[in-house]
Amino acid sequence: MSGVRQVVVEADGGSRGNPGPAGYGAVVIDPATGEPLAEAAEYIGVATNNVAEYRGLIAGLTAAKALFPDAGDALRVHVRMDSKLVVEQMSGRWKIKHPDMKPLAARAAAVLPPSSVTYEWIPRAQNKHADRLANEAMDAGRDGRQWEASASTAALDAPARTVTAPPPAQGPPGDQAAGAARARAALASARGAAAPTDDALFPVPEPGPPGARVPTAPAPARPAATAPERAGVPGTGWGSAPDLGAPATLVLLRHGETALTPEKRFSGSGGTDPELSATGRGQAERAAGHFAALGTVQEIVSSPLRRCRETAAAVADRLGLDVRIDEGLRETDFGAWEGLTFGEVRERYADDLTAWLASPDTAPTGGGESFAEVAERVAAARDRIVARYAGRTVLLVTHVTPIKTLVRLALGAPPEALFRMELSAASISAVAYYGDGNASVRVLNDTSHLR
Repeated sequence: MSGVRQVVVEADGGSRGNPGPAGYGAVVIDPATGEPLAEAAEYIGVATNNVAEYRGLIAGLTAAKALFPDAGDALRVHVRMDSKLVVEQMSGRWKIKHPDMKPLAARAAAVLPPSSVTYEWIPRAQNKHADRLANEAMDAGRDGRQWEASASTAALDAPARTVTAPPPAQGPPGDQAAGAARARAALASARGAAAPTDDALFPVPEPGPPGARVPTAPAPARPAATAPERAGVPGTGWGSAPDLGAPATLVLLRHGETALTPEKRFSGSGGTDPELSATGRGQAERAAGHFAALGTVQEIVSSPLRRCRETAAAVADRLGLDVRIDEGLRETDFGAWEGLTFGEVRERYADDLTAWLASPDTAPTGGGESFAEVAERVAAARDRIVARYAGRTVLLVTHVTPIKTLVRLALGAPPEALFRMELSAASISAVAYYGDGNASVRVLNDTSHLR
């Protein structure tokens, strides 16, 4: 489109007390030179941080529109904010549930056509100009006056800018995958060759079956790859496909503890469907706080079992998202072993246990599921979810065996690898799936958010 005018808006808001004395700041920037074109700031009385941030966004968009009143649909505004809440809600990825936010979001959306505005999350350190304006406004309110542009020194503290054009939207704010995709594309352009795909390995912990660390039988000869295994194996070498953009990133959250978890009892889909314990509920809340702070999760999908639905609900409440249930994410049916410890199974069903450890095609005593059967339904669930949420970051709240299976298939590891991973309650793992079929394991058994 000829005659397009592009500007960057950086906005921020703050409250000293939340709620407390609050103010906002916004600056309109020339993306070619990095120079500020207009500033806005205001003390707004007692309000919350979120209200102040939305007010800053509205002021920034309004200032951008006022600079080019005749641009109409040719004006393009790229908003940069360190508020993940505002960025995600205005991008349409998070629902707006709070009654105070809905009218503010509507006001912001009405300033310019939605197609003219894009949003990007940036770290607070990169939003110093708008942050300083907001603090100047709050200082002015403290002294019983309003902020005056002529007295502002915010621009003097702003970092040097080298923005040449608003960056394209790729993936959710703060998502490593989007940055990795851009880096590969840049490398490919510079070298005149296809960019490499990601790959990752993880350390091998002590062996153990799902939910319990145990000794294992000698590893059997690896059988021929099944259909779900072949579908999950990334291509060998660096690959030759061009960059296909942001992957579907599956963030794998194991549910919080139940009463059975500390005793390391088999707890699958054929047992009592226990609820979270008090400890498990606390773990779910800490996981929710972690994902709220990151601001990268865009969708939530859960196993139908109660412990996962409760864990998913805790996260969903914090993020303002709905939870979709997928039957394929349920835990293995452990048959007659449900509720027993590994030692108790060994005492009562020694031959069955030995056979189970030796072959992924062997089911637990009493008609449970084999790991081969579980792999088929988990792979099918993976394919559904990756197709539905291509390029997005999805939180899967599920169990030990499905998570280990997804990791195993992504790495092209043999079935016995299931016995060589440890997954703690409420731990986080992650696998990214690219459009060309390649998979990259990003994280395994991270529990740092629980400390």
